[in-house]
Amino acid sequence: MTYVVTDNCIMCKYTDCVEVCPVDCFYEGENTLVIHPDECIDCGVCEPECPADAIRPDTEPDMDKWVEFNRKYSELWPVITRKKDPMPGYQEMDGQSDKLEKYFSEAPGEGD
Repeated sequence: MTYVVTDNCIMCKYTDCVEVCPVDCFYEGENTLVIHPDECIDCGVCEPECPADAIRPDTEPDMDKWVEFNRKYSELWPVITRKKDPMPGYQEMDGQSDKLEKYFSEAPGEGD
C-alpha cells in the first residue's frame, strides 16, 4: 500500500502533510503536491493532516490513475519538506469537482 495525492489538492496546495512525512516523499508542482509511491513507507501520518482530504490510500477504488499521476510528477518536480502557505483562494477551491481537468498545471513548484 502507498498513499497518493488526488485532485482536491489542486489549487489548494496545503502543505501540512509535508511537515509530518518522515521520509520526505512529497514533491511540489505549481498548484498541487504529489507523493512518490516508491518512497512512501505507508505510515499514513500525512492523511489526517490534509485539510482538503486529498490524500488517499491506493487500496481505495479507482486509485490506479492517481498512483501513476503521483509517480510521473514526483519524478519531475522538486521535493518539498517544509510547510508553506496554501494557494491564494484555496478556501473557494477546496472541494470543487473536476479540478484536474480545469486547473492542473504540469509546471514544477519551487520546492525547498
